[in-house]
Amino acid sequence: ILRNFGLFFLDIQNYYGVLTGTLSWVTSTSIAMFHLGAPLAGALSVYLTQRGVMMIGAVLTASGMTIASLNPSLPWIYLSLGVLQGLGCSFCWMPANSMVSRYFKRWRPIAFSISSSGECVFSMAFSPFFQWLIEAYSWQGALLIIGGLQLHLWACGALMRPLKPKGKLAVGSEELNQMSKKAPFQWSVIRRPELLLYITFATLATAGFFIPPLFLVPHVHNLGVEQYWAASLLSVLSLSDLLGRLLCGWLANSRLLRNLQVLAMAAILLGVVLLLLPLGQGYWAIVIFTALYGFLFGSVVSVHIISIVDIVGLDGFDSALGLFMLVRSSGALLALPTAGQYKGCFILKINFSPVFSYFLQYCKNRVYTQEDKGWLVDWVDDFSAAFYLAGLCIILSAVFVVVVDKMVEKRKRNMTTSGRFPDPSETGPINTMDHSEA
Repeated sequence: ILRNFGLFFLDIQNYYGVLTGTLSWVTSTSIAMFHLGAPLAGALSVYLTQRGVMMIGAVLTASGMTIASLNPSLPWIYLSLGVLQGLGCSFCWMPANSMVSRYFKRWRPIAFSISSSGECVFSMAFSPFFQWLIEAYSWQGALLIIGGLQLHLWACGALMRPLKPKGKLAVGSEELNQMSKKAPFQWSVIRRPELLLYITFATLATAGFFIPPLFLVPHVHNLGVEQYWAASLLSVLSLSDLLGRLLCGWLANSRLLRNLQVLAMAAILLGVVLLLLPLGQGYWAIVIFTALYGFLFGSVVSVHIISIVDIVGLDGFDSALGLFMLVRSSGALLALPTAGQYKGCFILKINFSPVFSYFLQYCKNRVYTQEDKGWLVDWVDDFSAAFYLAGLCIILSAVFVVVVDKMVEKRKRNMTTSGRFPDPSETGPINTMDHSEA
């Protein structure tokens, strides 16, 4: 939904008669709640299980869309499309990733790649569908129908059957009492230097991820490419992103390289591509660089979450992922000096769908001024500076991944030498009956 919010933007803006910057805070609020809700979703999963949290998230997202469709005042739009939608998405996304990590061991990388690839597929498929809904039923009716569709997440959450403990076909009352006493957040993960360094990687990488999609279309437009051809680059980006997720997931699953090694290589190559992208002065040269960027971006996305399991194990995964998501969002603040400002509003979420790219181009033509380029871009008067900064941030982030990989491998060697073994939840086989029942 966030990827296609640009379809509703102008209609909602005209309905309320507010400035672009005022309405853009809806998306910013939703993104903030998505990241802030991750630790809460992980903590609630201890008491309600991942299934229960995801079902709650489905109700929150559907409620947000339904309230927004009733023509409320603008503050209610912030609450519904911002707070409820963002928190609901967080409650669905966090448990889903946790369950994928628990259901699969050998096939975990490719399983996560397939599950995350839906983001690319449906962002493209839903764009024309949402546009048709707006034209047929107005933006209010479209939001109501989308809210009904989001309620299907409740059924998806009900299918997320938690796995039983290994070797146990039933859980007694004593075990339930022990489970209820489990801390909702394992603060011990904070004491792991590997995790802290990995979060540093995520913060820098996020700063680099926010910049290229924002400046890609304006950069190409400045080269003299027509706006619709320039907008088509975001479709190329989305398709190559999908391909990168699937192929890199297969590579990680083949065990030829460790997950952190694959991540480091993809991040370094991604940074190099961004540094070279401004060298392309023609449309087809930019298309090649865009395809490479999308492929490598998808490669990074496919392994950066499951790598947390390699660092903290499955027992600390929920807490580590919540902390990871919470701190990672601060990476956007590093991108603000170069982020485009439209009428004083920072765009904190970039949409890869073709329709939103037309909206982005519309904003550029209508309200994009010399003063709104972004601080760094305005200082050097060249969009290439944004890509250089993004490339440097991502290459620097890869250095932290290399360090984390060395630390994790050293820890494993020390545990083997001292006669200890890694987390049994990660190395032990999943009980066959539990897995088949799930």
